[in-house]
Amino acid sequence: MEVGIDSFAANPERGKISKTQAVAELLDRMERADQAGLAVFGIGEHHRKDFLDAAPTMLLAAAAARTKRIRLTSAVTVLSAADPVRVFQNFATLDLISNGRAEIVAGRGSFTDAFPLFGFKLQDYDAVFSEKLELLLKIRDQEEVTWSGRFRPALQQQPIYPRPVQASFPIWLGVGGTPASFARAGTLGLPLMVAVIGGETHRFRPLVDLYRQAGTAAGHAPQQLKVGLHSLGYVATTREEAIADYYPGYAELFTKIGQERGFAPVTRARFDAQNGPSGALCVGSAEEVAEKILRHSEALGGISRFTFQMDVGIPHEKLMKSIDLIGEKIVPLLA
Repeated sequence: MEVGIDSFAANPERGKISKTQAVAELLDRMERADQAGLAVFGIGEHHRKDFLDAAPTMLLAAAAARTKRIRLTSAVTVLSAADPVRVFQNFATLDLISNGRAEIVAGRGSFTDAFPLFGFKLQDYDAVFSEKLELLLKIRDQEEVTWSGRFRPALQQQPIYPRPVQASFPIWLGVGGTPASFARAGTLGLPLMVAVIGGETHRFRPLVDLYRQAGTAAGHAPQQLKVGLHSLGYVATTREEAIADYYPGYAELFTKIGQERGFAPVTRARFDAQNGPSGALCVGSAEEVAEKILRHSEALGGISRFTFQMDVGIPHEKLMKSIDLIGEKIVPLLA
């Protein structure tokens, strides 16, 4: 199983560190993940004050120059609000810089800020994503593209450059809990990245089964239908230390998000339940987190990639130590 980290490049609160230092420390963590033997590092995409990842390929390209082996991916690329031509060109260039280590996880994102920012309508939420995904895949598979749709000017025998190092550039589909999204990924034969940040992970099994069934029905080989899991998590020397580091920032962040969406504030009891045997959170010692990831994999019928989301305001030094523990202890346990 591949093990990695996803980051949303959290914007530091006023009075702490500067944005410049926050970006520098993020790049240090990406370099450390490479040195620690992790398989992948992903950068999200948000267009709000809380995060510094509005231009993720810039961060990934900076990391590409400082790393040698780790795969560099989006987590996710908000394709609905982007031009698929520019998305492909940016990531193809990243693939050249990194010598074939770039990937895309395409999705619609967990926030809707990008829609008004780039002039799209929420009522077109699914239609615009479906159309742009179709174009992105066509650009990946064909150097010269003829295409037309509703939301972008048509292309007529248009060559699109540069081409990436990888002959078949990896594009994953990032999904939440919508059955149609799982089925679409299977029908297209795309690897699936499932974001489970709450609830119980095993409840996603019927959706993962739907993905595999749709993929098989479309004629795709089982080994092509890979499943990745993105979860909130953090590793420390002991469970008690991990929770003490993680809970305060987690409670603050998700209480704020909950206020925006009308959810109840986070409580310690709810956190402990989420961090229990079947809950989505993976916060604890290396041994117990590895055991939980294996349980999640079994519950979902097998996963090939797991990525930690640790951006809840934990100090840089502690995150660096956590990366070391993941590389030293969790990676061997999941190999």
